[in-house]
Amino acid sequence: MTRISEEDRNLFEKSIFLPMVLTILNRDIDVIKNSPFKLRKPYIALVDASMKRVQKDIYRNNQQMNQKKMKLVEVGRDEAFTQFLFVIDRWEEQHNYFNPRIRNEVQQLLQKYLLRE
Repeated sequence: MTRISEEDRNLFEKSIFLPMVLTILNRDIDVIKNSPFKLRKPYIALVDASMKRVQKDIYRNNQQMNQKKMKLVEVGRDEAFTQFLFVIDRWEEQHNYFNPRIRNEVQQLLQKYLLRE
């Protein structure tokens, strides 16, 4: 059983997923710049705007985590799971995330940011 509140768990999960969304958007912008699109600017503008929103959300999330003295540490990774250590003030909990779940969450967030939902 976890001692972490749902609000705190959401902050931890945002600190896992949002940087991954940013990484994907960075890679996508490189692909767009090197692809044979005739009109690249609209695609680059869309991805840039999405990246700025993700960066703002990461900043806000980090501020909230700092106020609550929260820290996220990736402990390990294998083919199926990624292990994270959630540290709040003076206690810590280890959580395992199924890698396909991480991929699905990141995909949903990516869609949210690109579609401005």
